[in-house]
Amino acid sequence: MPTERLVLPEQGTAWSDIKSELTAIAENDFDWRAGRLGVYVFDPGEDVRAVAKDAYGMFMSENGLGPAAFPSLRRMEDEVVGFGLSLLNAPEDACGDMSSGGTESILLAVKTCRDFWRAAGKADKTEIVAAYSAHPAFDKAAQYLGLSVTRVPVADDFTADVAGIAAAVSDRTMMIVGSAPCFPFGVIDDIEALSALAESHDIWLHVDACVGGYFAPFARMNGVNLPPFDFALPGVRSMSADLHKYGYAAKGASTVFYRSAALREHQMFRFGDWPTGEMATPTIAGTRPGGAIAAAWAVMRYLGCAGYREKVRTVIETREKYERGLEAIGGFRFWGQHQLGLLAFGSDDFDIFAVAEGMRDRGWMSANLRQPKGMHLMLSPGHADAVENYLSDMTDTVAEVRSGARVAVAGGGSRYS
Repeated sequence: MPTERLVLPEQGTAWSDIKSELTAIAENDFDWRAGRLGVYVFDPGEDVRAVAKDAYGMFMSENGLGPAAFPSLRRMEDEVVGFGLSLLNAPEDACGDMSSGGTESILLAVKTCRDFWRAAGKADKTEIVAAYSAHPAFDKAAQYLGLSVTRVPVADDFTADVAGIAAAVSDRTMMIVGSAPCFPFGVIDDIEALSALAESHDIWLHVDACVGGYFAPFARMNGVNLPPFDFALPGVRSMSADLHKYGYAAKGASTVFYRSAALREHQMFRFGDWPTGEMATPTIAGTRPGGAIAAAWAVMRYLGCAGYREKVRTVIETREKYERGLEAIGGFRFWGQHQLGLLAFGSDDFDIFAVAEGMRDRGWMSANLRQPKGMHLMLSPGHADAVENYLSDMTDTVAEVRSGARVAVAGGGSRYS
């Protein structure tokens, strides 16, 4: 369908009128500030949002493409990357960059891996092997870069089936993938076993910690017994971790990390055959918004370890309240062992898609899972005050579905990840 053509008004409009119109345009958006959105937004509280907003505004015109012009951005990015490397137990020679989001971080890691093998004279290594639960960004990267992805069914506990991945590895395999945690089920794969597999076959292991990279380290500090998942494992060559998720930075901000500077060198783009000489960029983007870099740096400095640990404590306590409440309602099953901020659940007793639609009609939006059928919540501190309202509406919705008063009409699915 062609895009409607509009004529730009001859005269400008007063900001007060534009602001009112923006408010009106957003009337049908889900109210994430009231904890009614279980995906997309990570609400750390008004104070942290204010820090991110002010820092972003201070550097909204600065451009990460020009570190010589803006050494402030270079310093802030270096420090943000340094914070992340420390949290993820990276070795001394490790390094990384900020990107626009998890998809770009993953694409960069895949591109770097591909070019690493090409430089080693192994251009036939063009396959990624990943669990069925791995993020579609790996398939997007493969599509962009002329590669292929082999997906392996998950194990009974919804983690990656390491034996299945090992069986799928071939001479063409350039990368295997582990998630910490995966988005659909919120569970951490057996990265230790994947690390051993990667070492034994001399294969690149990427750990997608876009969801957990800035959550799991603080959960561990709080005493949560998490399996090893980061650079402490020798087979891990790269990781992705999103700052605009549980790092609570402004969108879009992510990080991609490498075990060594030599690996990261294959990420770089350099070109000099044009009038202004060499241009070098580490990421896909040329221009990079200085505001995203500044906001991430400011939020990390503002919260510190103690602040992040408190946010993690709140999220885990909130997730446990949701779990207890759903168990009390009855009829639900949880998909996997949840230790972080995600919750995935379904039912053998009633149509979970009918429940999801009923909750949506009541103003609650979450992602749906197709295999197995289920609902998915990605919780943040802002959900702490929404638990009772959510469970009350869930009780009524389940009663409607059980009685036959409500049936699924939209077919479910997940458009929201």
